[in-house]
Amino acid sequence: MSKAIRVFVLTMMIAVSFAAVVSASAFRIGDQGSDVAEIQGQLSSLGYDVAADGDFGPATAEAVKSFQASQGLQADGLVGPATYSALLGKAMPEVSRGSNYITRRIVGDSMQYLGVPYVFGGTTPSGFDCSGYVRYVFANAGIYLPRMADEQYGVGMPISTSEMVAGDLVFFSTYTYGVSHVGIYLGDGKFIHASSSRGVTISSLYESYWTNAYVGARRIM
Repeated sequence: MSKAIRVFVLTMMIAVSFAAVVSASAFRIGDQGSDVAEIQGQLSSLGYDVAADGDFGPATAEAVKSFQASQGLQADGLVGPATYSALLGKAMPEVSRGSNYITRRIVGDSMQYLGVPYVFGGTTPSGFDCSGYVRYVFANAGIYLPRMADEQYGVGMPISTSEMVAGDLVFFSTYTYGVSHVGIYLGDGKFIHASSSRGVTISSLYESYWTNAYVGARRIM
């Protein structure tokens, strides 16, 4: 398979994965809006300690879990069709999400692994290498990337430094010719990555080492 065809196939796979996430069938942490406020309002009326502010956060998830347990439902903190019907007595509306939700989820999830040690070839929270870490974080949000940093550089949309926003991928040439390192941009010149010397850590693009090694950025979402 030629490189051009491989890149096209990988890009289409990511697009399909993204479509599956944005049409997910449950309200969960990170969701916002009037539907969430209605869920919270009903939980509050049943005596659960949650404010109807329209922002599905950890407190709402815990209240949902308690309600689910009381109803004999799986206590996962997600408001899917069964939980929604039991709580509100009606069919659940379609849940739609845009890229802002996915970005928040990826950035938030990436921070959970700060301090995880670097392991060459590592792909789990017991130890990551750079591309294994990025792939793991994106997969948790339902977006599946290739395994290696140079392959990840071949998907998504190329963007300039001035266009970068949180959730974009940044790429570097470090120990070998071409792309050999990748991280997740956080904004304000900062990115999070699995460093061979420090494990999962936050660095600045403005540090001389990273400035000199910088290759480019890609937008996956």
